[in-house]
Amino acid sequence: MFENLTDRLNEVFKQLRRHGKLSEADVDLAMREVRLALLEADVNYGVVKDFVNRVRQRSVGHEVSKALNPAQQVIKIVNEELIATLGAPEKLHLSGPRPRVLMLVGLQGSGKTTAAGKLAGFLRSQGERVMLVAADPYRPAAVQQLQTLGERLNVPVYTELEVSPPDLAFQAREQAIKGGFSVVILDTAGRSQLDQELMDEIQAITSQVNPVEVLLVVDSMIGQESVNIAKGFKESVPLTGLMLTKIDGDARGGAAISIRSVTGVPIKFLGTGESLDALEVFEPTRMASRILGMGDVLGLIERAEATYDEQVTRNQAEKLMSGEFSLQDFADQLRQVRKMGPIGQLMEMLPGGMGQVARNIAPQEAERQMKKTEAIISSMTLEERLNPKILNSSRRKRIARGSGTNVQDINRLMKQFREAQTMFKTLRKSGGRGINKLFGKL
Repeated sequence: MFENLTDRLNEVFKQLRRHGKLSEADVDLAMREVRLALLEADVNYGVVKDFVNRVRQRSVGHEVSKALNPAQQVIKIVNEELIATLGAPEKLHLSGPRPRVLMLVGLQGSGKTTAAGKLAGFLRSQGERVMLVAADPYRPAAVQQLQTLGERLNVPVYTELEVSPPDLAFQAREQAIKGGFSVVILDTAGRSQLDQELMDEIQAITSQVNPVEVLLVVDSMIGQESVNIAKGFKESVPLTGLMLTKIDGDARGGAAISIRSVTGVPIKFLGTGESLDALEVFEPTRMASRILGMGDVLGLIERAEATYDEQVTRNQAEKLMSGEFSLQDFADQLRQVRKMGPIGQLMEMLPGGMGQVARNIAPQEAERQMKKTEAIISSMTLEERLNPKILNSSRRKRIARGSGTNVQDINRLMKQFREAQTMFKTLRKSGGRGINKLFGKL
C-alpha cells in the first residue's frame, strides 16, 4: 500500500547519504521532498506540516550536527516522528463482567461484516468464547454473509430479522450470558452516508448493551474521506478504536498516517487481505518500518509461527542445510510460504536490501512464477521429485505438457534447484559463516 511513498522517501534518504555533513540548506531540501511525498500519498495537510516542522527542528539541531553519521540520524528522526504521528498502540479493552460487548460501526461497503468475522477468529484464537450478532436486519445479504463466516469459523451467529437492532442486541447479550460466552461482537447496520438516523440507532444500541469497545471500521482506500468519516462518527458515538480495512490495496495510504492525529482515536487493527486470518494488531513501530523500507521482520516471524508446522519446518531446515533436499521438499516449502499470505505483502515485509530487490519485482510476476513452479513440480511423478537426476529429455517434455509450460521453464527450474543445493552445501561446510555475506548481498 505504501510502495510509492516508500520509494520517494528512500530516494530522499539516498540523497542525504551522499553528504558527509548536512547543512541547513541540505535539510531544507530534504524536508521539501518529504513534504511532497507525504502530500502525494494523501496524508492530511495539517499532519504533514506538523510532521515536517518537527523533523526539521530536530534535524538542524544539536543531535544531528554532532552525529557521526548525520544522514542516518535524520532517518532515525523521521522514523521516530512517524511513529509518534501514527500514535501509541492500544489493546482491546476486555475487562469487566462477561460477556464483553464489542460493537462494530461504519458505513456500507467499509468491510464491516468481514471485519466482524476476522475479529471473531482473532479473539477465539486468544481463548475467548465468541458470539457474532447480525445486528443489521435491513440487509438479508449481510445476515447471510455473517452466518456463512460463522460457519467457517465455527462461531455461533445470533439473529432475529423481525426485531429492532437495539432490542436484538439486548436479546443477544442475554443469550450470551446463558450460553457462557465471553465476547459478543455486534455487526451493526451501515448507511451509504452519515445521517442522524444511523447515529440515533447506534446510540440506542449503546444504551441497551453498554459496549466495552466501539470500533469504527473504515475503508483505507477512500483516502482523506476516511478521516472525515471518523470525525463524523466521533461527534455522535463514543468511539474507542479504529479498524482500517483493505490496507493491502493500491491506495496511496496517507489516511492511515493521518487518521490518529486528526481524530485522536487509536488504530487497533489492520485488515491486510480477504482471508479470515488477514487481521493484524496495529503496531506503529512496525508500520513505520515498512513505510520507510526497513521491512517488518517481526511480522514475518509471526506469520511463519502461525502457519508453519514446527516438526515439518525443522525437518525441512535440516534437509536444506545438508544440501540433500529434493524437489518434493522444495514444493512443500513453497506451500508453507503461500500459507503466510499474498506474496506482495511478504515482499513488503523484507528488510533492507532484500526489500529493495523484492520491490523491484512486480508481486503479480512473483506470484505467477511461484504458481508455475508448483505446477511443474506437481506434474512430476513422486520418483522424479525425489530423484531429479532421472529427468531426461522425454520426461521434461511430458512435464512441460502436463504443467502448461515449456521445456525451457523446466530447465530453468532445475538450474535454480541445483544452485540452491550447491549454496546450502557450501554453507554447511563453512559452518554457516557464509549466511551473513549472502544476505548482505541481497
